[in-house]
Amino acid sequence: MARVLSGIQPTGDIHLGNYLGAVRHWAEDQRAADAYFCVVDLHALTLPREPGELRAKTYETALGLIAAGLDPDVCTLFVQSHVPQHTQLAWILECVASMGELRRMTQFKDKARGNDESARVGLFTYPVLQAADILLYDADRVPVGDEQRQHIELCRDLAIRFNGRYGDVFTVPEATVPTVGARIMDLQEPTAKMSKSAESNRGVVLVLDEPDAIDRKIRRAVTDPSSQIRFDPEHKPGVSNLLQILAAATGAPDPAALADEFADYASLKSAVTGAVVELLRPVRERYLELATDPQGADELLARGARKAEAVAAATLERARDAIGMLAPVRQAAPAR
Repeated sequence: MARVLSGIQPTGDIHLGNYLGAVRHWAEDQRAADAYFCVVDLHALTLPREPGELRAKTYETALGLIAAGLDPDVCTLFVQSHVPQHTQLAWILECVASMGELRRMTQFKDKARGNDESARVGLFTYPVLQAADILLYDADRVPVGDEQRQHIELCRDLAIRFNGRYGDVFTVPEATVPTVGARIMDLQEPTAKMSKSAESNRGVVLVLDEPDAIDRKIRRAVTDPSSQIRFDPEHKPGVSNLLQILAAATGAPDPAALADEFADYASLKSAVTGAVVELLRPVRERYLELATDPQGADELLARGARKAEAVAAATLERARDAIGMLAPVRQAAPAR
């Protein structure tokens, strides 16, 4: 059985783009693969966060993943910082990666916005920690959004380079990107990806939004002056985004084929609203149910962390041994 790993940052509420592009596919993967999924709270530290907010969002994100279909009895669900091997392997891989490789990462350029000197070091080395997240679990496949392909290529390069120098220690992973719903755009800015860090949530449908809020956001979605409905992301990004959402929400294989079903924008938006509300209804109901039992959720995450650490520790030990690090002496506890 292939092993799958992916993660999500606790930097905001899970939105429709996260769900359609990633989380829903994770829920499908968990029964067909040996699946590991984590809330990557260490990655969230690359920008300033309020301690209370980070703690709350980490917890809420974990609950959201369970509500969206991840079953802790089937997959391994954990919080990244609960498994200390992530940061330990990241340092080893930083000593394998080059400055040139990290400078080429487009996400650093986008997020630093030209302020390289004031950007946090963690933002620069973020892809190496991501590589450690993946390589620790011998992942064969990594489900990601298409903007993460470059990071997975770096991960592959680091694994191949390490294996070439020290022997076959790491599994070299492959990125998998859904063909439908892989890139859901902001309803107000359809040339920008729907994001948890958007300045306004008017164009971001949250998984936990009430039906009225979903309806309001979709009705106000930007289209264009022309009334023609066709799938043309370059010239009609707003309409194309709505068709993409409808296809992903209903399981239609081709968003372009849906265009002929609608005579006007109002009917298209109504269909998108209905599909999204029904898609997210069980997720929201399950989340509200889980939130009433915080102790139960804590136990699920602790169990996931123990299982993840058992795998991560074995991989880290292989890497340490391969590069010649002195093994720690394990002394037995003194007899009482």
